[in-house]
Amino acid sequence: MPEFKVVVSDPEAVNPRPLLVKVVGSSDLSYGEEHKNNRVLTICKINPETRKAVNSPLGIATLRIWKNKANKEKVNLTVKLVDDPSVPPDTVVVPSAFLSEKVGSEEVLGEIFRAVSFQVSVTGDKANALVGKKIGDTVPASIVGLPAEWKLLITGGSDSSGFPMIPSLQGGVKKALLLSEPPGFHPRDEGERRRKYVRGNTVTDEIVQINTKLIR
Repeated sequence: MPEFKVVVSDPEAVNPRPLLVKVVGSSDLSYGEEHKNNRVLTICKINPETRKAVNSPLGIATLRIWKNKANKEKVNLTVKLVDDPSVPPDTVVVPSAFLSEKVGSEEVLGEIFRAVSFQVSVTGDKANALVGKKIGDTVPASIVGLPAEWKLLITGGSDSSGFPMIPSLQGGVKKALLLSEPPGFHPRDEGERRRKYVRGNTVTDEIVQINTKLIR
């Protein structure tokens, strides 16, 4: 049974402004293997006014926690925002198990902002619905748990060896092609060409990552 890492890019999230917040842990929020494997987004409780400031219509945000700013050590977590008026405006609440695992604390400072991109792993019927789709096709965003009025435009992908899908090669084959531009080859010199292995434009069970873009 296939499993795909679906990378979702939000083209409207241009230079989002981070908000400084206090990140507090709660044992009432779960954080298990399904969250660690990105099959389910982690819940983050947030004040409704703060959520408006984050400006994420989908309610998906990136929470950045600095473990050590001097050494630029940070932890990023993609979260699903849930309104909770009881949460102070300068605070967000996440699973205490996450904070304990990542920073060894129940309360830290962090930044939250609209997610520019995020990843969700899909299996079962949702993964099967992607098999046979091509670069340029659209699929319901509900595949990754987003509202039905949104769709995902497939823009590319790669297999377990990192060989990228390219739109010009039909089917799901792997083939060595002479390339002069991305995807598949990034020339360092003008006119440079290299023979590189690439994947065709069709999703098969040999594909591991599927790149998509949100559209209405």
